Parts: sequence; structure tokens; C-alpha cells
Amino acid sequence: MNHRNTFAAIPATGYAGDVSPELAWQWVQSGEAVLVDVRSDAEREWVGFVPGAVSLAWKQWPGMALNTGFDAAIQAAVPTGKKAVLLCRSGVRSIAAAKRATELGLQAYNILEGFEGDADPEGHRGLLAGWRQRGLPWRQN
Repeated sequence: MNHRNTFAAIPATGYAGDVSPELAWQWVQSGEAVLVDVRSDAEREWVGFVPGAVSLAWKQWPGMALNTGFDAAIQAAVPTGKKAVLLCRSGVRSIAAAKRATELGLQAYNILEGFEGDADPEGHRGLLAGWRQRGLPWRQN
């Protein structure tokens, strides 16, 4: 996806909105938001992670079962008055997690494109958009 306005939130139903990776990072750097990576532990370990992000799986591999500790952990991770910006692989699980965080009383945003972006015609991720492709901070073990 190519989102032209990278510095404005896009309103959404059921959560605060969608934001570009660049806007999410700007909010994190300014102290307005906490970055919560909702990918599984395995994804973060194998694909890469954002230093300083809260690692809190929405669903856990194998089996992709919902994380029963998600509610308490996200409430503990995001202080009152701060935004939560949620990151997953491609921006799908983070929408579900943002909706749940909103139900819990948080101001939660989905990060568009996710960590790896959309798949290219050959089915490869990490080449079209996404956190990594946009040159934002990340590391790999």
C-alpha cells in the first residue's frame, strides 16, 4: 500500500485509527505513544523486531491461539494518557488487537503495512512498504 499522507491518522471503526509507520515512530519518539508489537515471539525472533517496543503477542505460535494474558499486559504497558500504536506483520492482527485495547479503555492505533508490508507478486514480504522497508529502526537476532 502507498499511503500518501504519512503524518495524519485515518479514523477507523472500533479503534482510534490507522497510522503510517512514520507517524507511529514520531509519536513513540516524542513520548506520546507506546509501540506494542503484537506478533508472535517466533516472528520477532526470526524476522526482526523494533528495539524498545513492548513485545506482546496477540496470538501465539504454534496454533495462533489468542494470548490470554493480552488484556492485563497491554493495560500495564501503556500508561494513562498515552497512545498505543500496534504493530504486526502486515497490519491485520494489529487491527484486532487495537479493537480489544480500545474496549479496555486505551487510545489504540493500528500501524498500516505492519513490520513486513504486503506480499509482492512472488509472495515475498519485506520488499513492499512496511516498517522495515520504510527505513525505521529494527534489529534481527
